[in-house]
Amino acid sequence: MAATFVAGLCGCGGSPRIRALEPGAVIMAFGDSLTSGFGAEEGESYPAVLAGLTGCKVINEGVPGEVSEEGARRLPAVLRKHKPALVILCHGGNDLLKGTDEAALGEHLQAMVDAARAEGADVILLGVPVPGLFLRAPDLYQKLARQNGVPYDGKALPEILAKGALKSDLIHPNADGYKRLAQRVEELIRKSQK
Repeated sequence: MAATFVAGLCGCGGSPRIRALEPGAVIMAFGDSLTSGFGAEEGESYPAVLAGLTGCKVINEGVPGEVSEEGARRLPAVLRKHKPALVILCHGGNDLLKGTDEAALGEHLQAMVDAARAEGADVILLGVPVPGLFLRAPDLYQKLARQNGVPYDGKALPEILAKGALKSDLIHPNADGYKRLAQRVEELIRKSQK
C-alpha cells in the first residue's frame, strides 16, 4: 500500500503536493477546540464550512481541551474508522497554552503525520499561534511540514486571531473567523493537488 501513494512530492516550484481528491473523498479535520468549532454555532466550524466549499465529506474530529499527546493516541483509531484521503492536522494549541515543551509537541505532531500516512492519507498542517501580543506559530510547525513535505499554512490562524471581529474570545475564532479559516484551507487544498 505504501507504494501506491506518494504524499508530499514536490511539484512545480517545489511546493509540497497532495493527490487530487476524487469525488466522494473523505477529508478528516483533526485537532482540538479550534477544529471542533468552539466559539461558534453548530454548523459554523471550519470543517463544516469546508465541506460546502469542497463538496467533499469532511469529518470533524476536534476534541476541545485535548493536548497533542492525547491526540497522537486517539488518531490511529479514527483514521481506521473514517478512512480519509486527506487529514487536516491543526493541533497543539492546548500544549502551547500549558507551556508544554516544544520538542515534545513536535514529536507528537510527527507521530500524527506518521499515523495518517500509514493509513494512506495525505496530510495538510496548520500552524497554531502561541498566545500573546504578537501571534505567530512556532517554527516547529514549519520545520515539521518541510521535513515531511506536507502543505502548510502557518499564517491563517495568527491573522484571524489578531482581528477582534473574527474572534469569540482570546484564543478561538467566531463564525466569521472559522469561515475565513475554511476558505484558506480550501485554497491550500486546491493549490496543492497534483
